[in-house]
Order: sequence, then structure tokens, then C-alpha cells
Amino acid sequence: MKKLILHIPHSSINIPILEGYIQDSDKIYNEIIKLTDWYTDELFYSDTDIMVKAPFSRIFCDVERFENDDDEIMSKVGMGVLYESFDDGSLLRKVTTVLRSKIITDFYWKHHNTFLDEVNKQLINDGSCLIIDCHSYPSKPLIRDLDKTSERPDFNIGIDKYHTPQKMIDASIAYFEERGYSIGVDWPYKGTIVPLAHYKRNDKVNSIMLEVNRKLYLNEPTNEKSERFNKTKDMITGFIEMFKNEVNR
Repeated sequence: MKKLILHIPHSSINIPILEGYIQDSDKIYNEIIKLTDWYTDELFYSDTDIMVKAPFSRIFCDVERFENDDDEIMSKVGMGVLYESFDDGSLLRKVTTVLRSKIITDFYWKHHNTFLDEVNKQLINDGSCLIIDCHSYPSKPLIRDLDKTSERPDFNIGIDKYHTPQKMIDASIAYFEERGYSIGVDWPYKGTIVPLAHYKRNDKVNSIMLEVNRKLYLNEPTNEKSERFNKTKDMITGFIEMFKNEVNR
């Protein structure tokens, strides 16, 4: 049976290296509460698929940012691959050239190489690969968000014109709308992850991002699970199963 790859980049709260951080631990933890995709490793859990989880917080190293700040729009507000600013714009940490090199080598590329290895294994075993990029987002925009629209959908799918077939987009929209949920397409966030080695080069690698609005499973703005957590998890499990059934036909 073919397996999906579930990429989970933002569920961890671990900060492996404290060097450079200049704020007190309480302020840093409050930022972690705000920015972490809480429990996405539980919401998207599958014991029959491949889960690739970043084992460190996004405020330490964001594996879904481009390594080169010149290529990353969020680096302009201090939130590139290595966050140097809080969401409110105040200074989070100072990153030296030596520290940056260490984190990029030992953490960023280690994660991406693991991700690429899993994709390559699927291509060898099955001739194709389907990635689901697993995220959540707050019900109200962050200060630094590019999209400031206050009313956000229940779920969002992020797509790539090359790597996300139209039938996947159509099936995703139908899945949520038929169950009474609102669904965005590249709204409020855009895109989906593909290893650079295959990006725009290999149409056997398909990818779609699924993001869940945190109001569906958290008591915002805290990180406490709400009474709707299990219902939301069931919805996501059904979404994963839909694509798993498709690839195994």
C-alpha cells in the first residue's frame, strides 16, 4: 500500500540552542504560544503513513522559509529562516554569522535532507509521491501577516500550479464544503512544500498544504484544546484517508 508523506514543520516548542536570544523566557514562551501550530502532530497523526516532523520550534529555525534571506519575503520583518524579531517587531535574538551557519547546517538542512530522503524512497518504491503539508493558523491575523483579512476560513489548502493537480484541489474543496466548513484556496496563506531537488522538475511529486483554523480546536489565544478537538481531528483524518484511497486505486 502506498504511503503519504505528512510534513509537520511547526508543532514543536523545542529551542535547542539558546545562544543569541536576548529576551526573558516568559516573553519567548508567549511568542511560542502565539506562533506554534499546536498539536498538528496529533491532528494529522497517521500510523500507516510517513510523518516528517521538525523537532524544533519555528522561532528557532523555520524549515518552511527559504534559506537565503534574499529569497524570503518574511526576512524583511525579521522572520526569515532564523527569526530575529517578535511578531510585534521587537528584537528576539541576535544571529551571528557563525550561529547562522551552525543552525542552517545542523538543523535546517538536516531536516530537509530527511524530508528529501523520504520523498525519494516513495518515488523508488511507488513511482510517485504525495505530500500533505500540515499546518494551523490563528483565527485573527498576526501583526506581521501579509493578509490582514479579519474573517478567515475554517480550513485552507495551499497549492502549487506544478505540483498540485486540479483534481486534488476540487476534491479538497468538495470534502470540506459538503461537511459544512468554509475553505480557502491559498488564503490566508499560500503554497505548499516540495523538496528543492524536485521543485518544478518532477511532476510525480504532488503536494498540497492543509491548514486548520485554530478556533476549531483550541481555546484561543491559549494553547488549550477545546471540546471540538476530536471532531476536528476526525475531519483531518478523513481528508488524509480520501487522498490515501485515491493513490492506492
